[in-house]
Amino acid sequence: MALASASALLLPRHLLAQESPAAPPKGQVLKVGPLRELRSLAAASKAAKDGDMLEVDAGDYLGDVAAWPQNNLRLKAVGGRVRMLAQGAASQGKGIFVTTGRGISIEGFDFIGAQVPDQNGAGIRLEAGSLSLRDCTFKDNENGVLTSNDEKVRLEIEDCEFGTIVRRNGKNHNLYVGAIAYLRVVGSYFHHGQSGHLLKSRAAVNHIFYNRLTDELGGRASYELEFPNGGLALVVGNVIQQSAGTENPHIIAFGSEGYGPGRHELHLINNTVVDQRPSGGVYLRVNPGAVKVRLINNLWVGNPQIPANPEWEQAGNFLVDLDTFVLPMRDNYLLKPGAKIRGKAVDPGEVDGLKLRPTEQFLHPRGTLKLKAVAMNPGAFQFP
Repeated sequence: MALASASALLLPRHLLAQESPAAPPKGQVLKVGPLRELRSLAAASKAAKDGDMLEVDAGDYLGDVAAWPQNNLRLKAVGGRVRMLAQGAASQGKGIFVTTGRGISIEGFDFIGAQVPDQNGAGIRLEAGSLSLRDCTFKDNENGVLTSNDEKVRLEIEDCEFGTIVRRNGKNHNLYVGAIAYLRVVGSYFHHGQSGHLLKSRAAVNHIFYNRLTDELGGRASYELEFPNGGLALVVGNVIQQSAGTENPHIIAFGSEGYGPGRHELHLINNTVVDQRPSGGVYLRVNPGAVKVRLINNLWVGNPQIPANPEWEQAGNFLVDLDTFVLPMRDNYLLKPGAKIRGKAVDPGEVDGLKLRPTEQFLHPRGTLKLKAVAMNPGAFQFP
């Protein structure tokens, strides 16, 4: 989907210049693997220059941690998955990878077991610059990805998975994004939180499109999705599910820690939001002060107390039972062919020129499926 090019329409003016950087330098291809001259990622991080491509042979890399200050660097798994197992090691005492360069991309890596003495270890720590992740997984870390609060930082995540968290005191999250410029998450799967949140973001601009955020059996997440300081949040086409074991009744929260300067808008469009809390959860908590809240074409499943506020724009939302879906007990929230709500979506409009009617839907376990027809159903799924 073309969200990256559209994001300039939504960024503050002082950040627009970052949308058109100079052409990256063309570097060399470095091959990394146990039978290569560069046998480890740690060695490759010292040899790499701006613009290089690192082709990393599939396999397990044990305690192989690295910091990446280079710009326009690409790391790609070749021949299968690259499994980064921390085994007690951490770059700069922070995580398996620490990135500070601009335009870094990582594809096909698994980050496993990051734990550090301060109990805030991460598969990846994004400290500065910009980072794109594609087809990466994060499992058994204290945090999956953790960013700084640098207002120039940008993070884009596509077709990734953020699994179990090892620490259970509520201070660690599957994805924790600080006060950065821009976050984009597409086609990704977040599950099995442990007291913390599945996705927590303080970014100024957030595009959360076509993901699955489901706490599931054994999950104990707090919020499934939180924007504690508001910002501009476009949340489109997601399945968001609170498990029976949740440690917080709220599923989505906006502005819970207060708003700072800037734009604060929440657009919840075509989401399927499922409450499995036995005593009933709260679909949405919005702290007073948000400039705009729009709830369009969402399906609320579970608690009959649906979100309501006379100042919010609402249309095309429905409270539905589990029998609306194909196999909800196995977290399959595709609409049944004869579901009465089919065809009842309304036009959700646009924000700063970006149309919000879905053009894709989440494809399990991670990825998206492009729609062949105009999205006419409320909720996250249009096809079949």
